[in-house]
Amino acid sequence: FQEHDETCLAGVARMSIRMGDIRRGVNQALKHPSRLLKKDCGAILESMKQFSEAAQLYEKGQYYDKAASVYIRCKNWAKVGELLPNVTSPKIHLQYAKAKEADGKYKDAALAFENAKDWDNVIRIYLDHLNNPEKAVAIVKETQSLEGAKMVARFFLRLGDYGSAIQFLVLSKCNNEAFQLAQQHNQMEIYADVIGSENTSNEDYQSIALYFEGEKKHFQAGKFFLLCGQHARALKHFLKCSSADENTAIEMAIKTVGEAKDELLTNQLIDYLMGESDGMPKDAQYLFRLYMALNQYREAARTAIIIAREEQSAGNYRTAHDVLFSMYMELKTQKIKIPAEMATNLMILHSYILVKIHVKRQDHMKGARMLIRVANNISKFPSQAADSGSVTSRIRMTSLLRMCMGAISNGTCWGKKRQRDIVPILTSTVIECHRAGLKNSAFSFAAMLMRPEYRNKIDVKYKKKIEAMVRRPDTSEVEEESTACPFCDFKLPECDLLCPGCKNNLPYCIVTVSTANFIGP
Repeated sequence: FQEHDETCLAGVARMSIRMGDIRRGVNQALKHPSRLLKKDCGAILESMKQFSEAAQLYEKGQYYDKAASVYIRCKNWAKVGELLPNVTSPKIHLQYAKAKEADGKYKDAALAFENAKDWDNVIRIYLDHLNNPEKAVAIVKETQSLEGAKMVARFFLRLGDYGSAIQFLVLSKCNNEAFQLAQQHNQMEIYADVIGSENTSNEDYQSIALYFEGEKKHFQAGKFFLLCGQHARALKHFLKCSSADENTAIEMAIKTVGEAKDELLTNQLIDYLMGESDGMPKDAQYLFRLYMALNQYREAARTAIIIAREEQSAGNYRTAHDVLFSMYMELKTQKIKIPAEMATNLMILHSYILVKIHVKRQDHMKGARMLIRVANNISKFPSQAADSGSVTSRIRMTSLLRMCMGAISNGTCWGKKRQRDIVPILTSTVIECHRAGLKNSAFSFAAMLMRPEYRNKIDVKYKKKIEAMVRRPDTSEVEEESTACPFCDFKLPECDLLCPGCKNNLPYCIVTVSTANFIGP
């Protein structure tokens, strides 16, 4: 009969309270296992304005929001504070926060406002009472509160920190006030940096551009003319930039022309790159980037090949490699077909650069295989490095730019015969092949060095040994290991990169430039 007894006792508790025997009714409700009874009795007591007992029953029944609400009505803030971790109602947190603020307990007030999601009041408390602007700034940035941003801006304005004030005025969408403040206190760079990262109207961008134009700050003026779509004015300022900003300015000028797709502006930029205006030709790589920006990918590829070939012709093999590789990756990123000549030149240069690494590691076989590949393409390696003098470099760069333009307009890639100094490379090839046991290959390249045009240029310390190799040839050769083509499984020497079976150019390992360590097509 337990359920029957509990029902009876619940009725006794409710009726005792209604008949005025509050103590008996409250005790019965507290002892009773039913949460619902505690809620019902609490509601009866609340209607009778017996707030303390009502709150006690709500709390015991785990109706924390109701308990806290009733404790607030009887001003029992201590009990409200105890219950707050279990309270979900923002209204109760807000009431508690206001009470704590009135009592001067600002930390508790800030925490309660935070629990109530009243961010503006949290920011106000941190600024006005707790002197903690760092916390206020963090909350503004996290919540993007417009009113909070205004309060932070006013706070920094009182401190004389105009840069921070401008930043938060922009965040609060008070762009006109921020612009005027920036003008008054010469903080336009800060305003420009802040507003450049926001969704801003063309009018605001134009105002900034005109300000920088008046101050003759050409890079900033060009940047903001570009943002408001005035491409001709933007280009004019980028081309006026000082040498300190030149590289960045040229990149921005290329971006401007790429967006404008205007033939007049394109020609203007090309003239600048050629040095027509200041007599100082710019790096030919910019011409490649210009074609990329204009989506003229075929011309960009041709330019890349010409630039790398010129660097190679000057003996700058590492530079030529880096130029080709960076341009190769840009074309690949744009999903543009890589010209065969570019891929081949990159592979040869990469092989040449790896020779020193393999020789240093005493891996003479890999060094020899790389040098054989380079020696078989020896015509790509020139006689001597170009003069590094400024006048010569200027003439060379001008010539290169003109050759790029001329070759592209003719639809051909420039190539010019010149005397090649193949002796050092052939000598290294002979030495490494001999060390690796590739005696027949060593003999072949040694015989090549005995030609009249090369013989007198051989280093004295190697000359007799090379002559001896030719006089007493050893044609033994370590057989090169075979590996399967990743496309058709045809067996071929591991350093061959063209499959005789399927005619595919094979992918290769960047460390060994062979197919042996490459997994998958």
